[in-house]
Amino acid sequence: MNVATWQWLLTIGIAVAVLIFDVVMIARNPHRPATKELVLALSFYVGAAVLFGVWVWLSHGSQLAGEFYAGWLTEYSLSVDNLFIFLLIMAKFAVPEKFQQTALMWGIIIAIVLRGIFIWLGAAAINNFSWVFYIFGAFLIYTAIKLATEGESDDEEYEENRFMKWVENTLPSTKEWSSKLFTKENAKRVVTPLFIVVLALGTTDLLFALDSIPAIYGLTKEPYLVLTANLFALMGLRQLYFLLGGLLQKLVYLSLGLSVLLAFIGVKLILHALHENELPFINGGEHIRVPEIPIAVSLGAIVVILGVTTVASLWKTKRDAKAEINA
Repeated sequence: MNVATWQWLLTIGIAVAVLIFDVVMIARNPHRPATKELVLALSFYVGAAVLFGVWVWLSHGSQLAGEFYAGWLTEYSLSVDNLFIFLLIMAKFAVPEKFQQTALMWGIIIAIVLRGIFIWLGAAAINNFSWVFYIFGAFLIYTAIKLATEGESDDEEYEENRFMKWVENTLPSTKEWSSKLFTKENAKRVVTPLFIVVLALGTTDLLFALDSIPAIYGLTKEPYLVLTANLFALMGLRQLYFLLGGLLQKLVYLSLGLSVLLAFIGVKLILHALHENELPFINGGEHIRVPEIPIAVSLGAIVVILGVTTVASLWKTKRDAKAEINA
C-alpha cells in the first residue's frame, strides 16, 4: 500500500484537529453528555470509519479494505474491554460526572500517542525481523489464556500500580476538583485530582496497547491501516463510555469472547511466521508450507465471535434477571 507523505500528514492533521476541537468544547462546558449528543457523535465516528473503508476499497482494493475493517472491529472490541477498567478508575477516584468527559478526553489523547509509538516500533520490527510474528503470536495466545481464566477478576476493583502510587505520594496535589490538570494553591503549582485520573487512564491503556497492537498486526502489516483503525476505534471511545455504561455490565462473556478472538489472531500469526520462517533452528531456516488464514475468513470470524459473545451475554443476563424475580 503506497501512502504518500501528504496523506500521512493529512490523516494526522485531521485527527489532531478533531482532538483539539473536543478538548476546547469540553473545557468550555464540562458536563455529562446527553444521549442525543452521544448518539450523534458516535454515529459520526462509525460512519467516518465505514466511509474510510469504502475509500480504501475503491482506491486500494478489497483485500486492504477487508484488513482495515477487521483491524477496526478488533481494536473497537478491545477498546470496549478498556471501558470496564475506565469505569473502575472513575469509581476508585470518585470522579464527578461533569469532569469525566475531560478525564476521558485526555486519557484518549495519551492512548493515541502511546499507540502511535507502539505502531512505529511494531512496523520497524516487522520490516527487519520476520521472526517477530512468533513472539506476537505466542504473546496473544498467552494473553488469551490469561484473559479466559482471570477475566472475571477485573470487575472487582481497580488496583493502582506502583507508578501511580509513587505519583500520588510524590507530586504536590490538591483535593479540589477542576477541569484543569494543574492549578496553584498557596502560590505553589500543584496537580489536580483530574491529573491523577488522566495518568491512571493513560498508563492503563499502555497495558492494553501491548495486546491490541500485536493483534492488529496479525490482520494487516500496513502501518497506515493500523494507525487509522486505532484512531477510529479510540475517537468514539468517550461516547461509548457514557452510552454503554450500563450495558457493559451485561456483557458477562466479553472477556471469554475476546480471549477467543486473541487466540484466533495468535494462531494466524504463528501460521504466518511459519510460512515466512527464517529461523535456522526451525526447518533449517526454510519456509514451512502451512495454510494461511485469508483476510475474508478473519473478518468473518471476528464478526461471528463478537456477535455470539454479545448475544450469549445478553441472553444470560436476561435469564439471570428472570431467575432472581422468580426466586
